[in-house]
Amino acid sequence: MALLTVADVLRLPVIAAGLPRVMAGEDRLNRPVRWVHVTELLDPASFLEGGELVLTTGMPQPNDPTRLRGYADQLADVGAAGLVVELGRRYQQVPPDLVAACRSRDLPLIVLSHGIRFIEVTQTVHALILDAQGELLRRSHQVHELFTDLTLRGARPEELVQVAADLMGRSVVLENLVHHAVIVCTAGRPGGPILEAWQRRSRATPTPDHAAPSGPEGWLVAPVEHDGQRWGRLVALPDQTGPASGPEHTLILRRAATALTLARMTGHTQWDREARASALLELRHGSHLSRTESRIRVEALGLPTVGHLFIAVALGHRPDAADRADLDSRVGDDLRGAGIHALVGRLAPDRTGVLLTLPLAAAWQPVVERIGRVTEETLGEEAVLAVGPGVTALDQVARSFRQAEEVADAIGPATPRRPFHVSADLGLPELLYTLRDDVRVQNYVERQLGRLMQHDQRHGGDLLAILRQYLDAAGNKSVAAKQAGLSRQAFYQRLHTIERLVGGNLESGAQRSRLHVAVMALDTLSDDPS
Repeated sequence: MALLTVADVLRLPVIAAGLPRVMAGEDRLNRPVRWVHVTELLDPASFLEGGELVLTTGMPQPNDPTRLRGYADQLADVGAAGLVVELGRRYQQVPPDLVAACRSRDLPLIVLSHGIRFIEVTQTVHALILDAQGELLRRSHQVHELFTDLTLRGARPEELVQVAADLMGRSVVLENLVHHAVIVCTAGRPGGPILEAWQRRSRATPTPDHAAPSGPEGWLVAPVEHDGQRWGRLVALPDQTGPASGPEHTLILRRAATALTLARMTGHTQWDREARASALLELRHGSHLSRTESRIRVEALGLPTVGHLFIAVALGHRPDAADRADLDSRVGDDLRGAGIHALVGRLAPDRTGVLLTLPLAAAWQPVVERIGRVTEETLGEEAVLAVGPGVTALDQVARSFRQAEEVADAIGPATPRRPFHVSADLGLPELLYTLRDDVRVQNYVERQLGRLMQHDQRHGGDLLAILRQYLDAAGNKSVAAKQAGLSRQAFYQRLHTIERLVGGNLESGAQRSRLHVAVMALDTLSDDPS
């Protein structure tokens, strides 16, 4: 339902018959016409409320330029939609001073070269306006019912914003008080350009007390509240190729803002955190966003990108770990309190991700250690922190996260505990721990050590322990015998038995390497709860 504008009225046959010419305010013809007012008074403003299209023959208008400017100023000050002057009775041509005055105030001035019946104009335009108002009431009822249904079934904020964007056919953004774009719905349009320099543009757009156009770009803005205080606002960006914002757009945005306020009252309050977690997942999985779109999206959430290093951190923990639900919020709150920019979110049931955005010259290790302290306070010592390589481009973040998660997967019980782990910490034990579920590794252990373990089980022996001590001593029999608390002769006898069972010479470096790998792999299998 489009609002009737000055341009629409000029296209009506009843006006077109007067051969209208626009003399001023050519770029303001999209102003809405609330009513048509016919007057020959010199001071009509006292009878106007704004939005009227004023029709006159110019009969009372003076020749004094000052009073002509005052006449135009009155109409502009009251918010008249435009001024239509019929030539022939008072003027043969409109006074240049009146044209200049209207131009200086951006007030549309239309001149009719031929006489028309003003009564027909008012009847036609008023009928169209009343029809539009009736349609707006019907549409308002439909929108009200739609958002009421969404609220009653507990629709998430993303759905509420998307419905508003679809109804208006415009991009709609939910932002918080610090101008972070929390939810962005583009109604099928590319989102990147919409958010370019978002905070600068948003700060230049004041928030009205109710849904209304605002700012230099003509954004339609509606406040969103929580507990009686303003939490943020809902913004509908104008469609550069379509009509200006009208009453229908306003009522949709107002009703969506009300639904969002109710959603916060009923418990949906983690919008900022969810927005950051969503952005983190997009970067982690290397979504379809281009490098530019990713930068704009991250910057719209308040994170700097230019001249910064991105550090991916993976926090591994058991899926059923106590208090794991609090980990995301505690890490995010701690970093935010320290003035550290980061995205925090759940990557998987057993993994939390953190993307740090640090100045290039800043040291990242103390920040990661800070995350480790919060994690240990929340989950105890069971969690594992792994760090990927630092990158300077957002499209490299996915690779950094993959490496961090590979490190986290490789850290087993046998790995020495550190505040955090990087790829340089991974050795053969970590590689085998990563491959512990591979059947080929299990078959290898069985081929190398199966007979030895069967012998120990049947005879209650300790040959596997003796072999481990011998391998740990790098083949030094004297050292290994001393550690085992055995005489050299008793120790040598056991080694001969081991050689017979494994079918190899323990003096061979290659044979010791094979057995050493098998023993280490067996240790990883034994440490696996499954």
